[in-house]
Formats: sequence, C-alpha cells, structure tokens
Amino acid sequence: MYQKTEVSSSTDIYQLLLEASKKKRREKRAQLLQPIGIKEFFEEGNISIDKRTCKGVECKLCIEACPTNALYWKSGEIGIVEELCVFCAACVSNCIVDDCIRVSRQRPNGETEKISTLRDVLKLLGDISSRQRIKRVESRFPTAEAYLERYGK
Repeated sequence: MYQKTEVSSSTDIYQLLLEASKKKRREKRAQLLQPIGIKEFFEEGNISIDKRTCKGVECKLCIEACPTNALYWKSGEIGIVEELCVFCAACVSNCIVDDCIRVSRQRPNGETEKISTLRDVLKLLGDISSRQRIKRVESRFPTAEAYLERYGK
C-alpha cells in the first residue's frame, strides 16, 4: 500500500515538505483559474487590505475590478480568496484610498514589486512600456550605425 522511499542522510525533510506544499498549491491555483480563462500573472505574491482605512461599504470598486473574483463582500468588509488572486493590482488601481490595498509580487527573474497606490501602478506600467519600447528599437537597430544607415544623417 505504501511506497517505501529511500532517503539519504543529507535530505532535508522540511525542504521536501515545503516543495510538496508549493506544488500542491500551484496545482490547486491552476485548477481554479483554468475555467475562468485567466492566465496566472505571478505565482508568488501577497495581498492585504487595511480594514481600518477601507471604504468598501461605500464603493466596492476593488471587487468590481478584480478579474478573478478573488475579492468579495463578506459581512461588512472585503474578503480575499488567496488562491484566486493573480496579483495583477487591478484592485489597487481602482481603490479610492491610497495604501489601503497592498500587493507584493515576485517576477520570474526574482525581482519583488510592492504596489499600494495608483502612482505605484502607473509608474510600474510606464517602466514596463519603456523597457518594451527599448527592446523593440534595439531589435530593429542594434547599433547607431544601423540606424544612420537606414535613415541617413
């Protein structure tokens, strides 16, 4: 019934349990997000809402903005279903109170982003657009000479 597994003395059981837990969480997320048709943006992240500053009963804009329905109204406050959140920060960009919703997420390259205001969202989008424009220009004109050859002096 049980499969016997050989474990060496250098194997860290806690690391194995952590990896198994992460794998199970990823599988559950994929299963939940697949019917909605939402691509997972960030695997690692965190979202929190400051219940003291939240004006949820007055606006509920974050709930309407959430593409995965990870935010919902529950008995007088905003609730979060962590497994559904893709850390896209749509809720932050629609919130009427700065620093009420805090999203931190990790990019595949290991870079961590913390977003809690509309200014943070706009700055991040501007940075991403700038990097994409630079890549497009560099792909067409890898050197200044290539640019001058095409468009002259």
